[in-house]
Amino acid sequence: MTAYEPPGDPGVGTDPATGDGRAGYDAVVLAGGAARRLGGADKPGVRVGGRALLDRVLAACAGARTTVVVAEPRPTGRPVAWAREDPPGGGPLAALAAGLRHTTAEHVVVLSADLPFLAGPTVGRLLAALVAGDADGALLTDADGRDQPLVAAYRAPALRRELAALARDRDEREGRPDLTGLPLRRLTGALRLTRVPDAVASFDCDTWDDIATARARIREHGHVLDEWISAAKDELGIDLDVDTGILLDLARDAAHGVARPAAPLTTFLVGYAAGRAQGGPEAVAEAARKAAALALRWAEEAADAGTAPAKGRPDAAPDATPDTRPDA
Repeated sequence: MTAYEPPGDPGVGTDPATGDGRAGYDAVVLAGGAARRLGGADKPGVRVGGRALLDRVLAACAGARTTVVVAEPRPTGRPVAWAREDPPGGGPLAALAAGLRHTTAEHVVVLSADLPFLAGPTVGRLLAALVAGDADGALLTDADGRDQPLVAAYRAPALRRELAALARDRDEREGRPDLTGLPLRRLTGALRLTRVPDAVASFDCDTWDDIATARARIREHGHVLDEWISAAKDELGIDLDVDTGILLDLARDAAHGVARPAAPLTTFLVGYAAGRAQGGPEAVAEAARKAAALALRWAEEAADAGTAPAKGRPDAAPDATPDTRPDA
């Protein structure tokens, strides 16, 4: 058992996210719990929407200057630093202290690894709420108004101060200056906190019913497309935000004005062209604009020739045959 040792002084350059991809905050993700309510399953590795829960959380704090995961190392979609409390399984305070040693920023986002709906904008809201006042931390509250201290942004000096105080107090009472087994409320009860209500982002997966709820929700009509795009970008190693509306409009125009198979093929060609141009979202938008204009010209020519797609079958061009249609 290792005694608690406060980390070194926090570094400089610690403003919150700058908005240009570089952030002045660090993140500590606690991913080493026993998951007893999941029967001891590897909870951080459980997949929701094709992505491990841990990877979903890492995507939400991708703007962190340094991200520390407190757990045994494993493959992750983003590079991270690894830490471990001693002994392993020492509880959230011991894990937080272990992760905090690897951070230098003034502001630290602290997250559990089981938050399927956490996203970057919520992390930004927490940091903004922290900076806007003089509290020691800003945390989410769930649908029932309960505090979620593992979905929060804190001032690192306040965390270090209170963790050191807890270790000193235990040393005086028990002769053991460590944090093993101490409940998280011992820390949060000593901090001045501000609350940010968010019933969705605060949803965590403690049981298999929770996992099933999360998996069902991301497949709902209003969420499935964004979830799929996020999962695909992570899987392909693409960190590019584009206007999906442009691409969807292009796919519609190509399908209706040319033939249904033209939609996926055209959007692929747009992506390929943008990649060849080594461009960002602007290159995608320009390529999509050109392709959409071509699809409209194609449709206009068909109408002028009296061969416009028949009503009720807008995706069937004159040269389309049943076996070329995916839904035939």
